Amino acid sequence: MNVVKTTDAEKRKDAFSVRTTVFVDEQKVPPEIEIDELEDQAVHFILYDEQNQPCGAGRFRTVGEYGKVERICVLKQARGKGAGNLIMDSIEQHAQTIDGLTKMKLDAQVHAIPFYEKRGYEVVSDEFLDAGIVHKTMTKPL
Repeated sequence: MNVVKTTDAEKRKDAFSVRTTVFVDEQKVPPEIEIDELEDQAVHFILYDEQNQPCGAGRFRTVGEYGKVERICVLKQARGKGAGNLIMDSIEQHAQTIDGLTKMKLDAQVHAIPFYEKRGYEVVSDEFLDAGIVHKTMTKPL
């Protein structure tokens, strides 16, 4: 598996395909919420499988002193194979190249908190709803 970093509108379609399957189809997030006005401000990370098919995605934005990790998702067939870690490794490596960032931040679905804790993130908020799904904010020093 291999992660590609892009801001290209055409390449982002692969990320949107994965995100639509996971968030819209599986988790019933409304499509108008999933693909939002922040897409052009983000760097997108797309995970491709051995057949060069998109199987995971995430996006990254700089928000003040934070590197904001968003929309991390992996297709069912690639789960449990380290795909999420490959995406997160690429995003965190990218964040380290940006001057002025001191922390990483993300809003994790509650079921995914153990995954992020293993990567050094800590919960810093109470539960809240985002797109009808329970989340908590997590941060990690960069």
